Amino acid sequence: MITLSPLRWGKPYESLDFKDVVHFDTGAPIARVGTVGGGIVGRDMRKSHLAREALLQFSTDDLIERCKKAAELFEKGDLSVGDSTQTVDDFVHQQSASTGLPEHMCRSNMAKNSFVLANMGEILDCLTRGLDLSILSRGYGEEGRGVIVSYQVQTPVLGAVLPNNSPGVHTLWLPAVPLQIGLALKPGSQEPWTPYRMISAFIAAGIPAEAFSLYPGDHDVGGAIMTKTSRSMIFGSAQTLAQHAGNPRVQAHGPGFSKILLGDDVVDDWEDYLDLMVESVLSNSGRSCINCSGIWASRHTREIGEAIAKRIGPVDVLPPADDNAQLAAFTVPAMATGTYAMVQQDLAESGVTDLTAEYGEKLIERDHCAYLRPMVVLADSPDRQVASKEYMFPFVSVVQCPQSEMLNRIGPTLIGTVITRDGDLIKAAGNSTDIDRLNIGPIPTNRLNWLQPHEGNLIDFLFRSRAYQIAE
Repeated sequence: MITLSPLRWGKPYESLDFKDVVHFDTGAPIARVGTVGGGIVGRDMRKSHLAREALLQFSTDDLIERCKKAAELFEKGDLSVGDSTQTVDDFVHQQSASTGLPEHMCRSNMAKNSFVLANMGEILDCLTRGLDLSILSRGYGEEGRGVIVSYQVQTPVLGAVLPNNSPGVHTLWLPAVPLQIGLALKPGSQEPWTPYRMISAFIAAGIPAEAFSLYPGDHDVGGAIMTKTSRSMIFGSAQTLAQHAGNPRVQAHGPGFSKILLGDDVVDDWEDYLDLMVESVLSNSGRSCINCSGIWASRHTREIGEAIAKRIGPVDVLPPADDNAQLAAFTVPAMATGTYAMVQQDLAESGVTDLTAEYGEKLIERDHCAYLRPMVVLADSPDRQVASKEYMFPFVSVVQCPQSEMLNRIGPTLIGTVITRDGDLIKAAGNSTDIDRLNIGPIPTNRLNWLQPHEGNLIDFLFRSRAYQIAE
């Protein structure tokens, strides 16, 4: 059984306390993880400036090249992780066993992380709008039009309290390293695998180990990271988002409430977009904030919902090693039963219809885990509570709403795919402050262009633009 030790600025720490990571279905221990308390995090953050100083010994171009090497190692290499040598297959089996994700989804998320690392140069070029990255290292420089520009780094390290639900979210903190900013991470209790393997790949690629800390532990560790670092990320529920709203030190990532809007000019041809809708709902077992939770149209909503239900309603539980597995387990059974109880409350409201009812039981309970099979519900109005809900399994509400009211009724929307050729609707969608990431045309919500910022530009979060003048 593998043992994962905390990492304090590159040095393994002999913890006195350990927690087991268990197999989602059998309950058998598969890893032993050493833990720390928030006090250790607080002490370590006093030396956080050394993490940035270690990275500043390398140019950004050099770090980008090392990120490419790390991408190769992360996706294909044997790496030293904890007290073991971890192969790619080991990683996939371990991650699937603790998170309940099918193994092919683990490999897919692994490829996403590797892709971002391998293309870091192009990604940073887009995020900085072509800025010479040496300006970020030095703090100021000539932009190329006779003007000095200055970007002041806001933190020597980026802290992050990482989730368990989808390993793909780790792409959001990876760019910190080539920006010469260290990392202080609290791994998810069930998904420590990606951060541990990624940090191992960084170090094996020649990036200084002193730039990295990994702090497994309880809630006090997450709290310490959030309070002791000047910039941090956290992943959680809508309540988590509300808790940190307006705090410039925290970038909070929560539910996406991502949606597809069918314009009146194309809705009669909705069948042309059925594959797109199914993919947006079902991919990654509906676990991601970029999965579609609502499809809005002015007409044909029942036909649209029934067609989607016919495609995803029969999807059933399969073993995680099966390449056809589409459902991830809830590793905490109470989360599945609680979620299903909330869905039942939604279905009790007048005007809401379960279009997947004919496809059998939705809640599948086992000894150590549970599953929720896909659901499609029809809402006859945006006024129905379910129209503003998102659940962590393949669940979508098909909402009937006049086109003229859609953009005023959809609410917060991380990904908004607006399928239309109507210039007025396109312009209105572009002006909507409720849509964070806007897709115009038939683009599935789950397909991201990594050359675009996702949930806020990391550059704007980590650096502050300011005036900087130099006397002749």
